[in-house]
Amino acid sequence: MSPSPTRVLVLNSGSSSVKYQLLDMRDSSRLAVGLVERIGEQTSRFKHTCLGSGDTREQNGPIADHEAALKAVAEELTRDGLGLDSPELAAIGHRVVHGGMFFTEPTVIDDAVLAEIERLIPVAPLHNPANLTGIRTAQALRPDLPQVAVFDTAFHTTMPESAARYALDPKIADRHRIRRYGFHGTSHAYVSRETARLLGRAPEDVNVIVLHLGNGASASAVRGGRCVDTSMGLTPLEGLVMGTRSGDLDPAVIFHLARVGGMSMDEIDTLLNKRSGLLGLCGDNDMREIRRRIDEGDEDAKLAFDIYIHRLKKYIGAYYAVLGRVDAVAFTAGVGENAAPVREAAVAGLEGLGLAVDPELNAVRADGPRLISPAAARVAVAVVPTDEELEIATQTYALVDAGRN
Repeated sequence: MSPSPTRVLVLNSGSSSVKYQLLDMRDSSRLAVGLVERIGEQTSRFKHTCLGSGDTREQNGPIADHEAALKAVAEELTRDGLGLDSPELAAIGHRVVHGGMFFTEPTVIDDAVLAEIERLIPVAPLHNPANLTGIRTAQALRPDLPQVAVFDTAFHTTMPESAARYALDPKIADRHRIRRYGFHGTSHAYVSRETARLLGRAPEDVNVIVLHLGNGASASAVRGGRCVDTSMGLTPLEGLVMGTRSGDLDPAVIFHLARVGGMSMDEIDTLLNKRSGLLGLCGDNDMREIRRRIDEGDEDAKLAFDIYIHRLKKYIGAYYAVLGRVDAVAFTAGVGENAAPVREAAVAGLEGLGLAVDPELNAVRADGPRLISPAAARVAVAVVPTDEELEIATQTYALVDAGRN
């Protein structure tokens, strides 16, 4: 009997991009990684790296659509002996942003699953259509292979109704699927579990506040491995101050901009999602550049940073209250993993809650999970690099492997 296949291809299809990784789940090693961007433009760019040989290849030129992009990915994998026709490929795992309340775990994709993802497009108009395109293209290339959807929202479906519901008429809310779904779920799941591992404890014994801080940013309160609250809501606009998104806002601001400012709904949507947050406050959404400007005495950059930290600190305090007992606060994603001043400022003044960072440990740059709190701290403060692709691959492989046994 031939051994069972152990490779998983992870696809993350955006509106104009495809990110991918091929992993071998025997040891969770990466075999190949790549990115196709600016799909549909004359200036498309494709970068592929085979980790085994260290060979990196780049292509520049028009890539018409997602089908052409995935065919190019398949060709590059074949050149490395890792093609989609390999008997060692067990499944393709797809990141799907919005699964609503219907999808609470990774799911093998069939026509009914595709129909439900499509039905959710009104609450995820920027993401689910691109996810569907990637799935259908991959199915056409390998119709015999299990395709698995891993949903960003799934980890947050354990929130109690008291956290998930808005204070709206339930009939109206249910008719239009208005509730708090949360996003970045694969990251929050992975980081909360890895934080428990870092503490040498089982996930079900640990309460963690996870701070996923990138250009998009979200916080979650995780009790015993289950999400009980998160900062993003119906859409990824709610919550923390982000690179270009406003985060929490008095909803009457929208009415005011429409009635007094004369702005259309599309203009307000663009303002809040693409021209607000750090970018709207100071003209930059790169935390490194903001810190550089602060060091040079730039007051706009300092105010933007202070607003960002104020909101972050409010969520730490709120989730401390939600959890009652906090064992760790974990920083992750691009800003969380790399911006020591953000981590220091976020917990400054919270010593009464048992939170503090050690300046020397906080300044260290390292690749793996690490503690940055003093040894005697009541609550651990950690930096835990996220790995959403590994989480998607792990969930995908576990599902298809269980189906074989």
